[in-house]
Amino acid sequence: MAQWSIDSVPDQTGRVAVVTGANSGLGLETALGLAQRGAQVILACRDQAKTEAAIARIRGRHPAARVEFMALDLADLASVAGFAGQVMGRLERLDLLINNAGVMALPLRRTKDGFEMQVGTNHLGHFALTGRLLPLVQKTGGSRIVTVASLAHRRGRIDLDDLNWERRPYSKWDAYGQAKLANLVFALELHRRLAASGSKTISTAAHPGFAATNLLTAGPIMEKSAIAKAVMSLSGALLAQSSAKGAIPTLHAAMTPGIAGGSYWGPDGPFEMWGGAPAPAVALKKAQSEKTGAGLWALSEKLTGVSYLS
Repeated sequence: MAQWSIDSVPDQTGRVAVVTGANSGLGLETALGLAQRGAQVILACRDQAKTEAAIARIRGRHPAARVEFMALDLADLASVAGFAGQVMGRLERLDLLINNAGVMALPLRRTKDGFEMQVGTNHLGHFALTGRLLPLVQKTGGSRIVTVASLAHRRGRIDLDDLNWERRPYSKWDAYGQAKLANLVFALELHRRLAASGSKTISTAAHPGFAATNLLTAGPIMEKSAIAKAVMSLSGALLAQSSAKGAIPTLHAAMTPGIAGGSYWGPDGPFEMWGGAPAPAVALKKAQSEKTGAGLWALSEKLTGVSYLS
C-alpha cells in the first residue's frame, strides 16, 4: 500500500468503538484516530485520572470528539463482567472492539483470579471481554474485532499444560512472547469460529512494529541489569517509531473498507518494524495452527468461565 492517511478512510459518524488501554501509547493514538473520523469512542482503562487526561488531549485536537471513560481492569474477571454489563445495558450497537491493552515483561505477578499477569491481562482478559460483548457486536452491521498482537509472537510458545507458569521456571520475556502469541492465535481462531457460524462480524489482528509506546518506556525500568536498561533505553530512543505510526495498522484494520476476516496487519517497512503505511504481516505457522487455536480456546473458556462460539 503506497500511502495511507486517516483522512482516506470513511467517516465513522454513528459508529461506536471500545478501545482497551486507551489512556496512552497505541491505545490513545487509536482512540484519537477513531474520534477524528467521527466515531463515538469508549476508553476502557483502569486509571481514571490518566484516562481523563487522555480525553482532554483528544478534545484539544478535536473539540467535538465523542469520547468517554469507562472503568475496566482486564486483570480482574469481575471487572470485565461489570464493564461488559454496563456496555450491554447502555449501548444499542458496538461497531468496533479494539483489544489493545497489555503489559510487557513483568516480574512474576498474578491477576486477581490467579493467572500469570501477562497472559491473564493480554489474552484471558480480552478473551472474556470479547465473549461478553459479542452478542452486541454481532447484532451491529459491519462490526469488527481487532486484536493487537506483536512481533514478539515469533519468540512465543504456548504451553497449554502450564499456561500460567505454575510449574515452569518463570521467564518474563518468554511469558510476554506466549501472551502475544496467544493474542494472535485468538484473533485467528475467533475468525474461524465467526466464519463457521455464518456471522458477518470479522476478526482481524494488527501489530505496531517497533514503536515508542508506554510499554517500551516501562521496559527498561523493570530490568535489573544496568546494561540491559541502557540498551533498551537507547534502542527505544534511536530506533523506535512513534506511537502514532505504530497505531496505523490497527486503525487500518478497524476502518479501511474491504478488510478480510483473519487478516493480520503491520508496518510496511523492513522486517515489519517501521513504516508509514499498513501492509499484510506474517503470522508464523504456530499462530495459524488450528490445533493450537482450538486448544487455547477450550482452555480459555475453562479458565475464564466465559463460553461462546463453541
